[in-house]
Amino acid sequence: MSSSSPAETTVVHLMRHGEVFNPAGVLYGRLPGYHLSELGRQMADMVAESFRGHDITHLAASPLERAQETAQPFAAEFGLPIGTDHRLIEAGNHFQGMKFGVGDGSLRHPGHWRYMVNPFRPSWGEPYRLQAVRMLAALGDARDAAAGHEAVVVSHQLPVWTTRSFVEGRHLWHDPRKRECTLASVTSFTYVGAEIVAVSYSEPARALLPRAHKVSGA
Repeated sequence: MSSSSPAETTVVHLMRHGEVFNPAGVLYGRLPGYHLSELGRQMADMVAESFRGHDITHLAASPLERAQETAQPFAAEFGLPIGTDHRLIEAGNHFQGMKFGVGDGSLRHPGHWRYMVNPFRPSWGEPYRLQAVRMLAALGDARDAAAGHEAVVVSHQLPVWTTRSFVEGRHLWHDPRKRECTLASVTSFTYVGAEIVAVSYSEPARALLPRAHKVSGA
């Protein structure tokens, strides 16, 4: 009879940050200085409260302010420090700091058009596959840190959706309007040992979402 113990089950909850104060409506990307709005802070509080009673033993977040602030209610709820993991950061994007689109947006300038030639990579920013690789490495470390328990890590919409798409075997290129990753949503990865055996999605702060985000996939 084998004396080896069964592989541990660990759940890593990958959360998107809450709403950001961005009155200019720019693509803020990795720029510093973008904080949660008051509504965003309420979202973070609501999600942390929804996890009350969970076995959370590890907490990490992207270095950007909006992710760190989203993690703060979890730190208070579970008495955990917030580990900063740069692999959880937003995807790099040529258009950060600009308004994206035509009209008064960045696409009215022909100099930007060359960044739109390949949506499959994508040509305007960090390749999708590189996002998935770094994110999965961060999730793996969170899994190890919380082995046999649960972890919460806070990141950003595109890296979250890219990671889920990679794990579920979908194309990484996609229509951004169809991402199932609303503000303050949670995509949970269940590991048995080092293998992901299940992925689930929830919106604990759905009641606070602006109407446009309440449409599934918005």
